[in-house]
Order: sequence, then C-alpha cells, then structure tokens
Amino acid sequence: MAIISSKQPTPEKSAAAGMDALVDALIEVGEVQAELPLDTRVQTPKKGRRSVKAKDDGWIEDSSPKIPDELLKGDRAVEETQKQEEKIRPQTIQEYVGQKDLKDVLDIAIRAAKARGECLDHLLLYGPPGLGKTTMSLILAGEMGVNCKISSAPSLERPRDIVGLLMNLQEGDVLFIDEIHRLPRITEEILYPAMEDFRIEITIGKGQTARTRSLALPKFTMVGATTRVGALSSPLRDRFGLIQRLRFYELDELTQIVLRTSSLLETPIDQAGAEEIARRARGTPRIANRLLKRVRDYAQVKESGSINQTIASEALELFNVDPCGLDWTDRRMLSVMIERFNGGPVGLETMAASTGEDAQTIEEVYEPYLMQIGYLARTPRGRVATAAAWKHLGFDMPSSQLTLLG
Repeated sequence: MAIISSKQPTPEKSAAAGMDALVDALIEVGEVQAELPLDTRVQTPKKGRRSVKAKDDGWIEDSSPKIPDELLKGDRAVEETQKQEEKIRPQTIQEYVGQKDLKDVLDIAIRAAKARGECLDHLLLYGPPGLGKTTMSLILAGEMGVNCKISSAPSLERPRDIVGLLMNLQEGDVLFIDEIHRLPRITEEILYPAMEDFRIEITIGKGQTARTRSLALPKFTMVGATTRVGALSSPLRDRFGLIQRLRFYELDELTQIVLRTSSLLETPIDQAGAEEIARRARGTPRIANRLLKRVRDYAQVKESGSINQTIASEALELFNVDPCGLDWTDRRMLSVMIERFNGGPVGLETMAASTGEDAQTIEEVYEPYLMQIGYLARTPRGRVATAAAWKHLGFDMPSSQLTLLG
C-alpha cells in the first residue's frame, strides 16, 4: 500500500535575487504565497475532488476529467460589453463634449507635461455619477501616449492588491481608481509615499529581525474619481495636484452626445429626436445614452425608421420617463405628498411607509434630483413639494401651501 505524503517540496535555492526581494516584500505586505517551482506531478488534496488515487511513488494525482479553461471564464461577455463602451466613449479631448472649463485646464496640463517630458500631476475628479470621470482618465492616457490601468477602491481590500497594481505600472502610466473615498485605511497609507515619492516602504520580518525595504516605483499619474469628495481624508486629498469638479450637462451638450452616439450605433435620428432624448436625461450623458438605446429598440420593433421627436416621446412615455426626466417612482413620491399630506411637510420615515420605498433609497437616490430641479424642498419639519411640482403633476396649489412656502 502506497503512503501518501503530505509534505510539499522545498523551494529551489537558486531563485533570482531580484525576484526574491519582490516576493519577500509582497509576502510581508499582503501575505502572498509566492509561486515557487514545484514538481508538476504534485497535486495538493482539495476538498470536493471526485477521485484521487495514490501512485506507488507516493505522489497524488487527480484523475477527474479536466474542464477546459475557456469554459470557466466569463471574459467573452465582458469583452463584448467593453468593446461597446469603448466604441461610444470619445477617444480624444477634442471629441469630448461638455465640461469646457475642465477640458481647458487639462489641455494646458497635458501640453506642459509633454513639453517637459514628464508625467501628469495626480488628478482628482469628483461629481455625480455618469458625468464622464472614467472617460476622462482614458482620454488623458491616450493624449499622453501611455496605458491606463482601471481599478475600484472596493476591490483593493488587502495591501497586496494595491502593491501588485503599483509594481505592474510602466513609466508614465495612468492609474485610475474609482470611488477612491472607499479605500481601506492601510491601503490608503501605502499610497502616500507612492504618490509623493514614487516608492513603497515595506517592513519585512518581525521583532528584532524586522527590517525596512524600500521599493522604487516608476513615475505614474494617479487619477481618483469620487462622488463624495468630503469623505476623502485630508492627507490623501492634498496629494492630488489637480482637483476638478464635473458639472451637469446642458441641453445642447447632451443633444450633441446623443447625435454622436447614434452615429456610432448606426441609428438614424434627427435633431428634434435627439433633443427630446437629451431633455429627459437629467443632465447626465450616461442616462442619455441609455435612453437612446431604449428608443432605438422601440423604433426597431415598431419599424418606424428614423427616430424623430414623436417616436422618441412615445418610446420614453412607454418607459415611464416624462419630459422632465422623472420616472414612475419620482412622480409617485410627489403625488403621495400632494394627495395625502397636502404637499407636506412630511417626514422621511412617513414617506417611506407611504410609498413602500426604503428610507435610505429615497434620501440618496430620488430626493437629490427632485431638489436639483426645484420640485422638492427639505425643511426642519420635513419634506415639502414645491409649486413647480404641483404644476408639473397638474394639481392646483392651495393658498395655505403658498403661505407655507413663502
């Protein structure tokens, strides 16, 4: 009977010195198990294997049929989605529509960096979602002629994640981190010397044998994006050389975006149809492109040919998007306040119970846009529907409510 050995082969002593330094650093920071050259016959027993047999030489070999790696990867759908998004995204700063002030600032920074032969200063972009922060980072990389590595703060939970990302950067690369305000504290502290001095400090060992090792990094540009700039810590925020805010888009800018996207998607549309879609997009390009795709589906099924104002209006009414961009839930919130509570004031928890929506969802998803367009007001006593909301929904506002708002 063969004896199954549970011992692993020892690493080869002839590992390269450069790789040894990097492996030691990553093991200490992120508790990474280094990939060492092992005997290819070794298969460590794992839970759930269907059949394992012992050979006479003492090695374990899994006899279960192997599944092709292609079947275990979901890259195809991701690649198709990425290709579609890349097709829609502008590739140069001249193609980027809107954000004129931001474009002027970045154009000067790009030209100056190119003239000096340096990389761009670290850039922090903040503002509501869907305004083009990721697109701008890709444009910056394209204008500088470097690669852009995209990641998100929630995916950088462990120190080894950010260390591996930094070590794989090339000279001048752009590192884009979305929702950067959600970075863990230890990951954020690793970024401090990386952004300022282009190095990472790593402590190897414990106790009296502990030693500090500094690893040099190539010079790179950090681009952080956040919807909550106030949630960033001051040390991290102060290390960005440029801090810019993205604003909502005007109607003419969104119309240009809709016309450009329709040409890329080979969808015929006229000026009036593009304006109708842009008017209901809440000042956000992402929503405009999403509504355009829904109108395209409607026009294709109805076989109506080119998208005009009538077709766009019919399609968006079908999808419960009114001329001000309000959806069914937005209108229900306002109508409940007007019909049941005479326009308010009404508390948040009462609104949540009356509409069946979660209080946090109402406060963070629906209320901001209603307040931006002047349909909702927050008072110390609760939420109040404004005169514009009464008029939009077709209600006659009583004189008592006018006195309350006046």
